[in-house]
Amino acid sequence: MNEFTYSANEIRALFGSGTRKQLSDEIAFLGACRAMVITSSNSRETIKQIIVELGDLCITHFNGAEMHTPIDVTQKALSLAKEHKIDCLVAIGGGSATGLAKAIALRTDLPQIILPTTYAGSELTPIIGETENGLKSTQSSKKVLAETVIYDTDLTVSLPVMQSVTSAINAMAHAVEALYAEHENPIISAHAEQAIITFYNTLPKICVNPQDITARTDALYACFLSGLCLGSVGMALHHKLCHSLGGGFGLPHAATHCVVLPHVIQFNAHVRPELNQLGNRLHSSSLAFAIFELIRACNGPTSLQEIGMKETDLDTAASLAMSNSYYNPRSATYDDIRELLQNAYSGIAPDACLI
Repeated sequence: MNEFTYSANEIRALFGSGTRKQLSDEIAFLGACRAMVITSSNSRETIKQIIVELGDLCITHFNGAEMHTPIDVTQKALSLAKEHKIDCLVAIGGGSATGLAKAIALRTDLPQIILPTTYAGSELTPIIGETENGLKSTQSSKKVLAETVIYDTDLTVSLPVMQSVTSAINAMAHAVEALYAEHENPIISAHAEQAIITFYNTLPKICVNPQDITARTDALYACFLSGLCLGSVGMALHHKLCHSLGGGFGLPHAATHCVVLPHVIQFNAHVRPELNQLGNRLHSSSLAFAIFELIRACNGPTSLQEIGMKETDLDTAASLAMSNSYYNPRSATYDDIRELLQNAYSGIAPDACLI
């Protein structure tokens, strides 16, 4: 067996149905009693119920979390936390709420409890991405790791089908990149493969019946595994492109992952044949095509054009992606990136792309 180094992040995770009922106990477990709840502005009714159930433990509620974690939004939330002498952060929602909690923790070291309502997977990672003046930058810090993550399958049942599809592919991207990340190892690769296969088999069931609790449970577990992957071995070309597109052009985060992932997989499969071997296990000619067809079958977005990208911005996007060095198993030139983005913009099926 090849030599490898495996380092696990310390995490307390509660998984099941109805686990959100343990939130008050988890706040007490941290020795806290003055929580700030963080959500986006379009919170679902279930989230509002959780806030009511917290009672006096919820000192204040910031409901302005936004995609890509803008610095100015963080400053507003930070001021509110200081004003109310908050001793604990409770983020309920998807990647926007989680990202804001991380941004505040980075600056204050306040403990975090995350209740995911989507399949984003970022709640398990030490990685934070923040946007300022149209540029998104990422960093890794143990300070942004959540103390507790409460996975409650019931919170995902009301997630609209399209959000279920895009957030699941977003999480799947964490698992895919773990297969070829700089610090890959067989333990994380096993988690990654299980996550990818589970999402692949589960998403069509959710599309047919969003109330399928077994499918929802499997998808949330795959999300958990994907978060472990990203938190352990890091990112490569796919995440670099998505951060450049999202932060630079305001594209929806999860939908951008959905569009870009198959094209990056095909690009890297030239030097990592095991990607296509996994695709064969999914009864396809390649992993890139298998995932592209999954997205298309679930009516997810398959082109940058349909999620708001302008073709005239592709040159700038390629330049942004080349602006900072990052690891990827296959080196990429500006022309490589520009062609990949053009294919993603047009929504060409990966098997038809000549990269």
